[in-house]
Amino acid sequence: MTTTIFYYTGTGNSLWTARRLASALGETQCVSLKRCTEEKIVCGAERIGLVFPVHIWGVPPPVVEFVGRLNVDPAQYLFALAVNAGQPAATLIQLQSILREKQLCLSSGFSIDLPSNYIPWGGAPASGKQQKKFDAVLAKLNRIAAVVRGRDERPPEKGPFWQNWMLSALYRISLPHVAGMDKPFFADEKCSACGICEKICPARNIEMAEEKPVWKHRCEQCFACIQWCPEEAIQYGKGTKNKKRYRHPEISLKDMLASVSPER
Repeated sequence: MTTTIFYYTGTGNSLWTARRLASALGETQCVSLKRCTEEKIVCGAERIGLVFPVHIWGVPPPVVEFVGRLNVDPAQYLFALAVNAGQPAATLIQLQSILREKQLCLSSGFSIDLPSNYIPWGGAPASGKQQKKFDAVLAKLNRIAAVVRGRDERPPEKGPFWQNWMLSALYRISLPHVAGMDKPFFADEKCSACGICEKICPARNIEMAEEKPVWKHRCEQCFACIQWCPEEAIQYGKGTKNKKRYRHPEISLKDMLASVSPER
């Protein structure tokens, strides 16, 4: 029985999760949704998965847009994994509602707790703490693989009531402003004009001008630019200087560059 997993990733957590789940499932293809440029996304796999990070306590706009183009049979088994740092809120409930509008069913949905990449609130945790999270997720992915193989119907996982109410409200308030939330980004004196930030941005939101990156207000708040800068020259306001960067240790820059649009 075949499976296709569509993933969206900024610093590698979701790509790693998709790959590890694919390995546990077997006969599974992992596809970056940023490489899917067709007007309608047709997938003939018997099981279809979505793996993506929670952004501002909800479904990232690129995933919402992708689901809008997804053209599959209601009989196909749809599942999702929402990668977060301990606050999934009602993200998977939101995804369930989006799919229902297309007469599709989210058969199962799972919260995946991995290290945060939201550097304004803190740098990367120590490697030992990271590894504990990786180990816990690997064990959970084996359980998820059993559910998906069996095409079991499970209610989507969600956070506690306070998350579902308060954080979901913050998502709705913040969503219209996400594209312009790149205003605090800048490159400091360490910038070597290597252009990696421009290449790795999944939103094509960065352009190099006079050997410095310029953000074009199409931001998705994935933080790929700040986390993958080899010089740690990109900052977000005044609070990120000297904070330890985070990207998944098993994901390479080559992996990330391959996950963005083929037109880049």
